[in-house]
Amino acid sequence: MRTLEVHVPDEVAARIESAAHTRGVTVEELIQASLEEKLARDAEFDSAARHVLAKNAELYERLS
Repeated sequence: MRTLEVHVPDEVAARIESAAHTRGVTVEELIQASLEEKLARDAEFDSAARHVLAKNAELYERLS
């Protein structure tokens, strides 16, 4: 596993620490889970966008 160092403003760090405490997890666990969720959502969006573009390619061609 790699270690990454990220610098965030003090206010953001405090919010992250508070959220981790509220959820009963470490800051590292919260950040890792959050990043994994974000990457998964991005991948789902990209897949859906590609599907829509491919499905409607003929229509977009006629409209251009």
